[in-house]
Amino acid sequence: MVPAASHAHHHDHAHGHSHDHAHGHDHTHAHVHDAASPHPAQAAPWSILRMTMAGRLAAALAVCAVLWGVVFLAMR
Repeated sequence: MVPAASHAHHHDHAHGHSHDHAHGHDHTHAHVHDAASPHPAQAAPWSILRMTMAGRLAAALAVCAVLWGVVFLAMR
């Protein structure tokens, strides 16, 4: 008596359709780099380091005025 598990079956599992993975999302990894190759320098649209001293003082005064306005509104 031969056990049932020893029967040799050979099934052809060719389904006739492709298994491609083109279903709306890509598998690209655009932001991959290691520590040895850091990001290249990018042009900043605005930088306080490029402002003149007068521009920096004006910006600081404007920020202070806004913050004092918040304080005075809170005290009302």
